[in-house]
Amino acid sequence: MQLSVSSQQRIISRRRTRFPKSLGSYLRVRDGKKGYATCHGCKHGVVADQKLWIWHAYFGVPGANNDLNVLYGSPLFDDEIADIAPECPFVVNGHTYRKCYYLADGIYPAWSTFVKTFSVARDEKTLKFKRVQEAARKDIERAFGVLQGRWGIIRQPARAMQINTLKRIMYCCIILHNMILEDEGFEVNLRDVFVNPAPNIVRDWVERCDLHVRKTKELRDRKTHTDLRQDLMEHLWNNDDE
Repeated sequence: MQLSVSSQQRIISRRRTRFPKSLGSYLRVRDGKKGYATCHGCKHGVVADQKLWIWHAYFGVPGANNDLNVLYGSPLFDDEIADIAPECPFVVNGHTYRKCYYLADGIYPAWSTFVKTFSVARDEKTLKFKRVQEAARKDIERAFGVLQGRWGIIRQPARAMQINTLKRIMYCCIILHNMILEDEGFEVNLRDVFVNPAPNIVRDWVERCDLHVRKTKELRDRKTHTDLRQDLMEHLWNNDDE
């Protein structure tokens, strides 16, 4: 599911975290820690915002899945690589970035669309960034806590269930969860969320291959990841009052 520009702006305007242009938190559910959805070795990759609206969910196949395998198999960045994802430029610490980003923990790769915390706080700046980033990332934990609190079936043993049954139950619970949020006043235009027209550009096979390589490099650019994290750290240090 790819967010349109208006949907991205809606998330950004509602988020009260101190991270500008953050789309939410990304998490891969670990075995045995988030309910029965991890039975049979399945892993669940999810993006949620501060309002606990779940914008993206991917149920990984069983087997030797870990955080990175689930990320690589998820369609989260498919539109980004296909060059049909909307741009949402922003300026932080005097530097311009074209894409929004997700907050993630340290196991994920240093991609331009992820902002990770520091494993060790070297000084007061990194300590503050680490504290604020980890606090903002708790949105995803709260979202799973609400899911488990609302739907008792998620807390039940599920070893006897088929994999496809587990997937349908989890997706159903997530859809119902979002419907409850919408009923409680969380305004969202589903046309904005799911309809993202592709540009009317005809490319041959060579051009598509070149585009795929170029966009993948941009997505996995470590320098952009490092620069963005540094700029966000300076932004928090200079503009945030605690």
